[in-house]
Amino acid sequence: MDKMRMFVKAIYAGFMIGIGGIIYLSLDNRVIGSLLFSFGLSTIVVQGFNLYTGKIGFVREWKELPDMLLILLGNYVGAFIPAVMANAAHMDISSVELVHKKLDNTPLHIFLLSMFCGVLMYLAIDSYGKTKNIVFVVAPVMIFMLSGFEHSIANMFYFHLAGAYSLKALLYLLVMAAGNGVGAKVFGLMLKE
Repeated sequence: MDKMRMFVKAIYAGFMIGIGGIIYLSLDNRVIGSLLFSFGLSTIVVQGFNLYTGKIGFVREWKELPDMLLILLGNYVGAFIPAVMANAAHMDISSVELVHKKLDNTPLHIFLLSMFCGVLMYLAIDSYGKTKNIVFVVAPVMIFMLSGFEHSIANMFYFHLAGAYSLKALLYLLVMAAGNGVGAKVFGLMLKE
């Protein structure tokens, strides 16, 4: 896949996670919100978009890492678009409290919570690939959201929506991406056939 197409498919993936975030923030019921948020990842999987958390666990060689950085950047751009649109439309949603809670946590806790999410995202993509059963996508999304695990791309959307642009926010997003990657990679290596 050429780099531009990879980047565009990463933007689409970030956009869909942003749509999931809008849905989640629009509802008072966390269980229903997490269920409907999974539409974002389901769409990404079915359409073949490039989501960092869905790809990093399947990296087999060092030379693939620049592609992961390109995908991560595309996801960041994609998550920005629905956040800007939601703010411009004056939607009755806010992620400020959620973002402050994340930024008040320690980097170590954020990393560990991100690892849990990475494991779930690896299992979601791997299990769906083997079975084509969408339940394997929906359940892990609900679990990571209801458990408070950290999904770096979802958090990109929440940070954009809240206007949380600081060095600390950037560093936390990088810690989340690293944790997602380590969690996914640990399971990717253990389950490698």
